[in-house]
Amino acid sequence: MILEEREYRLLPGSTGRYLDAWQRLGRAPQTRHLGEPAGVYTVEIGDLNTLIYLWRFTDLADRTHRRRALADDPDFAVFRREVRDLLVSQSNRILLPA
Repeated sequence: MILEEREYRLLPGSTGRYLDAWQRLGRAPQTRHLGEPAGVYTVEIGDLNTLIYLWRFTDLADRTHRRRALADDPDFAVFRREVRDLLVSQSNRILLPA
C-alpha cells in the first residue's frame, strides 16, 4: 500500500469556500474513483490556508489507473473549474510504509 499526500496552498481566507465546493462538487467524483480519503486536513499552525488530502492506493499502477479515471470524469471537471481561482500552488508526495 502507498499513500499519496496532495497539498494545496489556497488564497488567504479561501479555505472555507474551497471545502464547501469540495463537499458540493468534488467529494462524490473523487470517492467514486479514489475511494474514501485516508484524511483531509487543514493547517492550524504553520503555513495557513493549506489543505492536505491523503489517498490510499495499492501501488503506483493502481494510482495511475484511478487518477486517470478521475481526470476524465466530467463531474470532477466542474469541481476543478469552481476552485481553480482559489489555488496558489500544489505539491504531491508518495508515502511508502516504513
